[in-house]
Amino acid sequence: MWNNLARALSIAVLAVGGLAGYLFWDDAKQREHLEEAQAQNQELVHEGARLKEQVGYLSQRLEQDIAKVSNEKQEELTRLAKTHDEMVESLKQEIAAGEITITRLADRLSVKIVDKILFPSGEAAIGDEGGKVLARVAKVIAGVKDKVIRIEGHADNVPIGKHLVDRFATNWELSTARATTIARFLQENTKIDPTAFEAVGLGEYHPVADNRSAKGRSQNRRIEIILYPRVRTLAKELPAKPGKRGAP
Repeated sequence: MWNNLARALSIAVLAVGGLAGYLFWDDAKQREHLEEAQAQNQELVHEGARLKEQVGYLSQRLEQDIAKVSNEKQEELTRLAKTHDEMVESLKQEIAAGEITITRLADRLSVKIVDKILFPSGEAAIGDEGGKVLARVAKVIAGVKDKVIRIEGHADNVPIGKHLVDRFATNWELSTARATTIARFLQENTKIDPTAFEAVGLGEYHPVADNRSAKGRSQNRRIEIILYPRVRTLAKELPAKPGKRGAP
């Protein structure tokens, strides 16, 4: 009987010990998981703070860049207004005669010149009077920066005369030759980087007046000199992160 009781007590002690060991092990695992969760939570807190700092930095840089672009844009518009006024003053005689029209719209400036004061009929070589006019245009645009200078040649819808078809098959060829001639003239007389120039012949396909009248055809036979902004290359990378190399 006593042996059975001792055996039962031994089993009970072992069971209690095993249960205590299990409970101790389970508690240790729970504490380990809790510590890991707390460590992960702390890491997330630090990451959130870092991201908040980064967002604040990028927002500040964005505001600075917007202000800078706004100031640059205003300066550009001011310079273009000055160019417009100088062009009008330089060509006021031709403007009064209806031979030249100058318009400015936002950041673009357009100078329309009827062909008769630049070229002899059917020719792509600049005449003496045309050279004088273009020299005044060149003097004004010589100081222009960060602009594309586009020269467009336009024509009326009257077909090229038979005596000219060997040189200019259609009005497209004539308008292109005239635009190219003027682009070269302006570049040589301003020393502006040639990459700023564009020359294009548009023939009879962009009229500004009715070709059914002599007056309309005269207005359509024109050269347009257009100044407009260059497209800047967009930044390829975000601003440097705070604390990293390159940060302000």
